[in-house]
Amino acid sequence: MSLTEKFENLPPSVLGDTVLDTLVPSFPPGAVDELRGRVHGPVLVAGDDGLAAEVATFNVAVQHTPAVAVGATCAADVAAAVGWAVEHGLGVAVQATGHGPVRNAAGSMMVTTRRMQGVHIDPERRTARVEAGVKWERVLEAAAEFGLTGLAGSTTDVGVVGYTLGGGIGNLGRRFGFAADHVLAVEIVTADGRLRRATADSEPEIFWAVRGGKGNLGIVTAIEIELVPVTDLYAGGLFFAGEDMAAVLHAFRAWAPTLPDEVSTSVAIMRLPDLEFLPPPLRGQTVVHLRYAYSGSYLDEGERLVAPMTTAGRVVLGFIGPIRSTEIDGVHMDPKDPMPAWEKGMLLAELTEETVETLLAVAGPQVEIPLMMIEVRLLGGQYARQPEVPNAVAGRDGAFAVMVIGPGIPELAQVVPVVGKGVLAALEPWKAPGCLVNFLGDVDGPEEVAAAYPPEIRERLRGVKRTVDPAGVFSFGHTI
Repeated sequence: MSLTEKFENLPPSVLGDTVLDTLVPSFPPGAVDELRGRVHGPVLVAGDDGLAAEVATFNVAVQHTPAVAVGATCAADVAAAVGWAVEHGLGVAVQATGHGPVRNAAGSMMVTTRRMQGVHIDPERRTARVEAGVKWERVLEAAAEFGLTGLAGSTTDVGVVGYTLGGGIGNLGRRFGFAADHVLAVEIVTADGRLRRATADSEPEIFWAVRGGKGNLGIVTAIEIELVPVTDLYAGGLFFAGEDMAAVLHAFRAWAPTLPDEVSTSVAIMRLPDLEFLPPPLRGQTVVHLRYAYSGSYLDEGERLVAPMTTAGRVVLGFIGPIRSTEIDGVHMDPKDPMPAWEKGMLLAELTEETVETLLAVAGPQVEIPLMMIEVRLLGGQYARQPEVPNAVAGRDGAFAVMVIGPGIPELAQVVPVVGKGVLAALEPWKAPGCLVNFLGDVDGPEEVAAAYPPEIRERLRGVKRTVDPAGVFSFGHTI
């Protein structure tokens, strides 16, 4: 039985709880000390003080209980850790910032990469080499000095590598495409413990598969990415009163498909808690948040394009105007502090009047549901086109992406998934094939992950997986 099969046949309800805590192997005497002699970073085993902190997640609804954790400081540490894990029959998991955990990586070797912080900008080539632990914030700040920026997502607090390998959509994506489309080289440790450099010319199958295949093939220790010449945007967000939800969503439905590729936008139904850190107009309220970013050459055009939405309802808070590329977090205003969350996404082929009415019926202001956010994000533009060097990114056929997020707390553990999946089920008549891998969220297993990809990409990706990782060493996360 492969390492993948060892875990994938367990029901999802088991994978995240303490049953997997018992799957902790024993090691020969001196084996862990030998590992400590191979790596520069810390090595922690089950029962050690500091293990929980080393593998802590941003989404604290998932808590990892690996058998061994290695805090990698360099690619050599990663290679040594993977080699040791394979010698001792362990599956391997990886984590940088902890934003994307799928389930508990119990009984595994977990490699944490947050200590790998190298960033190098080449302004002449308009590229950046970024190590595995780096967050987007550092890259944007470094690139801005040269009038450049990177294709970050809705928050710069996430890791560059994990986000990019899953595809990566953000506020510049409709103009420039997925972040993965702009990867020039990948440095990856595969299951044989080798550090490889994959490009379009060397290791072309790995290079194709890892750009969109996320963690299926190994641990990426660094990537080289293209930067784009954007310094200023006309961007921001507006919060509309909940009672105007219908008017705002219908206005968005009619307006969004008319926009040029230079505009990225989304709209989110948000049910906000009554907490002091929120501004009074939002505290304890149901609101609709319009997110907008225009990255074209003339900022006054950005103002003209968004004008129809600014009067779609009563604005209770917000700002849309000129911003620097380093201020992009002001568009989505994602939380910066760790929190427990359940999430799941899907693609829509279209957003019609009936689609909006259905969404209002299941999630409008008159409905009491335990969901924090339901976002509808415009796709299309460059997202729909393959890059010059094709890759395995999923989701190019969707017109819109829907993301549902609820509180991942024990008291609602049985309720939130049912409600969230119910909202998505209501939108099934307009569903497009596949899903954005970074938006998959809660999945039942590898088959659901594989279904995110178009059939031809899925089968090719499986073939590369069988060749590069035949024993299923990398069996955690969104693996196929």
